[in-house]
Amino acid sequence: MYRYDDFDAAFVRQRVDEFRAQVKRRVDGVITEDEFKPLRLQNGLYLQLHAYMLRVAIPYGTLTSRQMRQLAHIAETYDRGFGHFTTRQNIQFNWIDLPRVADALSDLADVEMHAIQTSGNCIRNVTADHFAGAVAGEVQDPRIIAELLRQWSMGHPEYAFLPRKFKIAVTGSDNDRAVVAFHDIGLKLRADDEGTIGVKIYIGGGLGRSPRVGRVIREFLPLGDLLPYIDQILHVYNRHGRRDNKYKARIKILVDEMGIDAFRDEVESHFAKARHHTPPVPTDLMAAITSAFAPPDFAVAPPIPSVFDHDFNAGFDHWIATNTHPHRDDRHVIVSVSLKSHGAVPGDATADQMRALADLAESFGYDELRVSHEQNIILPHIPKAHLPAVYDGLQKTGLATANIGLISDIIACPGMDYCGLATARSIPIAQEIAQRFDNLKTEHDIGPLKIKISGCINACGHHHVGHIGILGLDRAGVENYQITLGGDGTEAASLGERLGPGFPADQLFSAIESIIDVYLTGRHHPKEDFLAYVRRVGLTPFKTRLYPPLKKTSSPKALEDMGCA
Repeated sequence: MYRYDDFDAAFVRQRVDEFRAQVKRRVDGVITEDEFKPLRLQNGLYLQLHAYMLRVAIPYGTLTSRQMRQLAHIAETYDRGFGHFTTRQNIQFNWIDLPRVADALSDLADVEMHAIQTSGNCIRNVTADHFAGAVAGEVQDPRIIAELLRQWSMGHPEYAFLPRKFKIAVTGSDNDRAVVAFHDIGLKLRADDEGTIGVKIYIGGGLGRSPRVGRVIREFLPLGDLLPYIDQILHVYNRHGRRDNKYKARIKILVDEMGIDAFRDEVESHFAKARHHTPPVPTDLMAAITSAFAPPDFAVAPPIPSVFDHDFNAGFDHWIATNTHPHRDDRHVIVSVSLKSHGAVPGDATADQMRALADLAESFGYDELRVSHEQNIILPHIPKAHLPAVYDGLQKTGLATANIGLISDIIACPGMDYCGLATARSIPIAQEIAQRFDNLKTEHDIGPLKIKISGCINACGHHHVGHIGILGLDRAGVENYQITLGGDGTEAASLGERLGPGFPADQLFSAIESIIDVYLTGRHHPKEDFLAYVRRVGLTPFKTRLYPPLKKTSSPKALEDMGCA
């Protein structure tokens, strides 16, 4: 992975010292909270319902064991012993005391980490496929491009105060695990007929109150032109994006208003001029970034045993089936570690769990970990011979839940437990759903199914792209949950369709169980997964079960009994 050079280290240290002085002025009352707000947001510090929250950047989701151990240290020293891994491949600490924030940032700087540009109207942490560099079939490791974009965008003076926050994602595979179609800019690496590597560029994707599937602005752009082209996309957005209404300030709204063709024409016009006077990325810089992502020496992996000690362990077998994925080298697998044990808070990890993960990565996984946008941890390079030892290590700290991609592997935002914007709870809903289906022992029979839960219209839980999406809203002081079906954040990107009126919390779980029952009784065969079934039959069977038609009657008493009077 990329290591800081002298400039990076000095830049981050300077920001820590600047923010330490700003925090002191706030604590001493020299500046008000309103005056402090833009300063703290530039350093990843939010004010939530109960306390300050620090969001730490994990560029393209890649960590070393040393960095993971430092996150554990920060959780214990400055928080309440745990951290929350997010859908942006970051980590959040939800109980930070303001006078100690600069100390936490200094500890992060010790291991080449920071919280810069994890908030505010700037280019946020660039995300990438969490299987990058490990999965077969990649055109190129997308983290190379993500790191180039990180260096280019960090502290970029023109794009520090955009109309709204701006998010970029990169994938190098046909199987899109980076959700590129739902970012402000999505990049898919590809090769042309001559083998030249370039990118397909999507713009204007996003979720929130105005969800959009990204539109293609360029089918193929050579990599050498990437920075000047993205520069012109951002230039057009910065110039024309709305600043009068934050709900209409994202680039997706500008693309709607201008139309994709007009937007493309303006970008291309500026790009045609800019590319001739934009210096290319220095060869030595590009070589250094590329070499930073050279794969480990997979040849040192021990031989694969013909029989594992755990071959007759049902738990181990289930875990292998659900939590491992084929690797580019057949002596290895990719291991997904679930942070969704049944009844746990999705994405949370204790300091002890973080240290256990660091130990496993250091001992068995070439000292590398990843954070997935699905709020899990990835050990990208695990020799098959070490799988029993990895499984045993995960079991000891409650991290061996065999549910990756199943109904209890739920994405959920913090909701009303932490967030001041939320209008409903998310965490207890996720916990209850996971526990119910664990008690029923049906989730392996149900098969692949992604539930995503948001506690408000801002959609931080990505409910729009859940196979089952749940949106919590306030209805006259009562939490009400809308359900959507058929969303998909992969290469077959689609937005879920709303089923109908929402449900109060005490009726939501029965509604989810009814949805699952419709699927299980209606699927053609066990290999027809939930999303395929929804795409085949549409919403009608689910609506019929959840919203049976009222019988016609002229009796006021009957109407009153049904709650209609």
